[in-house]
Amino acid sequence: MFEVEFSIRSGQGEPSGFDLGDMVIEGEYGAASSGDHVPDQGMMIYPSVTLLLDSLKTLLAGEKKRISFTGTDTSFRLDFKVDKGLVSVSTAGVLLGRSRPEDLSYAVLRSATSFADDSLSRLPAGDAAQSDLLASLRDLHTAMTREGQRRD
Repeated sequence: MFEVEFSIRSGQGEPSGFDLGDMVIEGEYGAASSGDHVPDQGMMIYPSVTLLLDSLKTLLAGEKKRISFTGTDTSFRLDFKVDKGLVSVSTAGVLLGRSRPEDLSYAVLRSATSFADDSLSRLPAGDAAQSDLLASLRDLHTAMTREGQRRD
């Protein structure tokens, strides 16, 4: 099982869709974080969360068996590989853990939803980051619902 967390860095002035933030993902074998690296691996958090959700949707739908996620404006990278019904997550060749694709998707969706609930209202009205993130949350939720119906 994976635990995922998204956060916005403080002290950036007025909130915007380009705010920097960090991502932490923890599996049964280890954890990876974009924080506390030299050079800095903080990312534009709103587009990065959106990109991760969209990437996981392709894994869940079976469109791809392997994806590499690199956050927006960072070198922080996660690699996902589906094999024998399980998705492995690694960074820099180090395995963080394995789970069913739908379990990983649920963990990311749950954290991304909490992040959106806590932070999207701070953005200026009409900021594209709001609509993009909300659309990706909806799309992954829909894909998970379809996948669950196929398995039933």
